[in-house]
Formats: sequence, structure tokens, C-alpha cells
Amino acid sequence: MPLGEAIVRLVDRFYVAPVAAVLPRQTFRYVVCGAATYGVFDPACYYLIYNYAVAHRFVPLGFVTLSPHIAALVLVFPLTFLVGFWLNRHVAFGRSPLRTRTQLWRYALSVAGSVALTYAGMKFFVEVCGVWPTPAKVVTTLLTALYSYLAAKYFTFRDAAE
Repeated sequence: MPLGEAIVRLVDRFYVAPVAAVLPRQTFRYVVCGAATYGVFDPACYYLIYNYAVAHRFVPLGFVTLSPHIAALVLVFPLTFLVGFWLNRHVAFGRSPLRTRTQLWRYALSVAGSVALTYAGMKFFVEVCGVWPTPAKVVTTLLTALYSYLAAKYFTFRDAAE
């Protein structure tokens, strides 16, 4: 059995009441993929890269020197990007008829949109509205998650039947 199918079966074992009464199966799978990617995989990779690969050192690139926390962020991003793409493609939105290359390009565009939305949301809520940064981050994250799900469902991994 392919890995994607095994993960789908595992995730679907947790799709029970009361969750099933509130969320459609695809949305539940998307939430689980996001939680696995950004709640577990990303911080674990960041920890390992920051503490062992970058080892708390500044990283000179010639034209700029990256601080350790930014260097780790830059190194983790491609890993998180690819794992997030793979999980969404094979677990949450496995029925999409679009070619992998098209999905990957659209996923990159939607991630760029998420980064821009996060930046704009933080600037707006903190600097324009005067909201404290932590609550502003929570609201911005919720808005970005909603955008990300809608972009994935109706653009990146669009199902031909919809």
C-alpha cells in the first residue's frame, strides 16, 4: 500500500463523532496535514537545524550575513514546503486531476499569498489598529489558515468534479 494511502487510513480512523458532525472529511484531513506539518514537523526541523546544523552561529553568505534564527528559518522552509505539499497532494486533496507540476506551481503561489497575508495582517492589526502582537498573530493565523484552505481546495488542488 502506498504511503499516502496508509496515512489517509490512519487519519480517517480519527474522523469520528463529534468531529465528523462538524467538519467534512476533506477539511479534517487538511487540518491534520497542517497540524502535522506546522505543529510537529516544522518545529522539530527548526530545532535540529538551529541547534545542530547552524549551531547558533551567524551564517555569512558574502552579500549578507544571516543571524542564526533566520538562517535556520531559511533552511527549514524548503523542507516544510515540500512536506506540506506532499501531504496535501496525497492525503487531503488526493482526488485532484491536475498534474503535479501545476499543483506545485499553484502551491508555491498560495504559500507566497499566505506569507504576504501574514505580513499585511500583522502590520494592519499591530500598527494600524493598535492590537497587541500576540492576539494580532492569533487573528492573522486564523485568517491565513482560512485563506490557505480555500486556496488549496479551489485553486491548488481543485477537483474536476467541483
